[in-house]
Amino acid sequence: MSRDAAGEGRASLFEAPATQAPAHVVLATIDGAARGNPGPAAYGVVFEDARGNVKEQLARRLGKATNNVAEYRALLAALTHARQRGWKALKVRTDSELLARQIEGAYKVKSPDLKPLHEEARGLIAVFDYFRIESVPRKFTRAADKLANAALDGKMGKQKLTTGKRARTFRAVYQDGVLKPLESLGLPDGAEVEIALRIKG
Repeated sequence: MSRDAAGEGRASLFEAPATQAPAHVVLATIDGAARGNPGPAAYGVVFEDARGNVKEQLARRLGKATNNVAEYRALLAALTHARQRGWKALKVRTDSELLARQIEGAYKVKSPDLKPLHEEARGLIAVFDYFRIESVPRKFTRAADKLANAALDGKMGKQKLTTGKRARTFRAVYQDGVLKPLESLGLPDGAEVEIALRIKG
């Protein structure tokens, strides 16, 4: 979607012909999970560059919500974070056909719980020069699903996760042959990191 496709007064965000994604597009794979529907809910978001390299990840526990609300919260988190980062082109992948079709304008939003979330999403989408959303099979959203479930299990809480090549500074103490961070890093299991040491005197 070009920015023109989200102009005011249009019934659909996707009335303009699809344009080719720019080279600097960021891919956000999102997923929302609710155990009980409604029940304890969370979302996960994985950001990748155009080459498929993971840039950053987000995960957050939401409290009690439906699965559809969790999916919308995942989208809003992706849009808000991308805007804060200054990314102008965003492509979103979700395994929720309902979410994708409602954002496209193909499905009406009837749920009173989803209407304000939908309107908020529309407002955020309008600031991007390029935006697209697509519904994909669940196998393509497994990484985001894993983050959402880890948040539900209390492994990540409400922290924002950053991975990939982005630098991060944290304090740690070296004790008994082990470097122990003085704060929770919120990294997923198996994450590989590079550490540059600066010893404080």
